[in-house]
Amino acid sequence: MAVVEELARKGFGVNALVNRRGVETSGRDVRVVRADLFDAATLAAQMSECSAVIHLVGIIMEKPRAGVTFDRMHVEATRSVVDAAKRAGVRRFVHMSALGTRAGASSDYHKTKWLAEEIVRSSGLDWTIFRPSMIHGPRGEFMRMEAKWVRKQSPPFFFMPYFGKGLFGFGGAGTIQPVFVGDVARAFVESIDNPKSVGKEYAISGAQELSWPEMHRMVARMITGKSRLALPIPAWYAKALAAVVPAALLPFNRDQVIMSQEDNTADTSKFERDFGWKTTGFEESLRSYVNRL
Repeated sequence: MAVVEELARKGFGVNALVNRRGVETSGRDVRVVRADLFDAATLAAQMSECSAVIHLVGIIMEKPRAGVTFDRMHVEATRSVVDAAKRAGVRRFVHMSALGTRAGASSDYHKTKWLAEEIVRSSGLDWTIFRPSMIHGPRGEFMRMEAKWVRKQSPPFFFMPYFGKGLFGFGGAGTIQPVFVGDVARAFVESIDNPKSVGKEYAISGAQELSWPEMHRMVARMITGKSRLALPIPAWYAKALAAVVPAALLPFNRDQVIMSQEDNTADTSKFERDFGWKTTGFEESLRSYVNRL
């Protein structure tokens, strides 16, 4: 939604692909298109008068019984959208990947994101790939969960959890640079007409580096004026649970545990050089929307 709103704000007409009932967009320059992501012919027809394609589809949790897997939603969906763009004669293609995506990654999430990037890079289109760090904003699922933890409305009720290294989880975890959804949307929209960005990948993260406990405590202070206890769940234990407990019964999966142990930080100098601005820090951007959580 943030990218659609930014496109409309900048005066672009938007065909917004929607595949679920009840999901709507607003604005006179936004047209909702209901189509199958894997029907390249129909997608191409909807792209026929477009000057650019922005591909944002991705998942963090798999639902294999529903056909929602990392391979299908990251790799096959990207192939379908790229094929549709080529059929429609659309040259400009802007793609959403993720920070940490690389060949030989440990998580299936990052592995399939890499395969999707390879499809884009070999497409022959005028592409740009963004790899955002963890995205935060008032409508995001993660920040809604943070607010529930702060208010003791969701388990574990007595502390704010994170996955930690070591036997008892106190060996630390990866550091993070959460990036504001508004900054991500701005980057995607500005890239459309930015010739410097064609054929490039950009890591994009927030300006503030934090540990998981630091981030939890900052959110708590912003919402309630008080800090909250942040405690680790041992990563080895969380991975063991993910291996034996049905996915529907857990609020996390193996890949999320793996990725939490890696630093989710980036050198954004390449982005800043080509776009001419810097992303905001977590505290500053959180302050702008905390009353909406």
